[in-house]
Amino acid sequence: MNLAAAVSSFLVVLPAELPDKTVLACLVMGSRGRPGYVFAGAGAAFAVHVVLAVVAGSLLGLLPHRPVEVFVGVLFIAGAVILWRQRRDDGDEFAVGQEARNRFLPVAAMAFAVVFVAEFGDLTQIVTAALAVRYHDPLAVGIGSVLALWLAAGLAIIAGRSLLRVVPMVWVTRAAALLMLALAGTSLAAAAA
Repeated sequence: MNLAAAVSSFLVVLPAELPDKTVLACLVMGSRGRPGYVFAGAGAAFAVHVVLAVVAGSLLGLLPHRPVEVFVGVLFIAGAVILWRQRRDDGDEFAVGQEARNRFLPVAAMAFAVVFVAEFGDLTQIVTAALAVRYHDPLAVGIGSVLALWLAAGLAIIAGRSLLRVVPMVWVTRAAALLMLALAGTSLAAAAA
């Protein structure tokens, strides 16, 4: 396993996910349902998405090197532009009936469903696929990415409101965009070589 690929994946996916609507949904779900139950459902959905992304990235890795590097570079640039222009949307809602808030299955299932639907084709899923192509190590990329997603969800569920008082969301978003631009540059340089 390539430790650099795992660490790079973690460092790229975490700031990309922090300003995402899914993390805000986790914050809301964590305030309305038991945090551990919300995390179980959200964590399972993130794991499924990472598996899908690394499989897609691994399949892309079978294509010729130069066009794939250009494609990956363009994906990173698109991700950076999307993050840079992103606005915070506070309209995400999560509702579980009063009687179901303390039961595992309804809370975890709702969290799984919300995250699973919200993350399909999401920026971090695309970035994870691109990282799998770049590093040719789906296991390392998958581990780094899923740990980043779990940390983002955990932070949102447990301490999200406190984090946003200390670190403005715009800083987190801009840092993720700059990291993606750097990765785009390395991918495009590799394609030119």
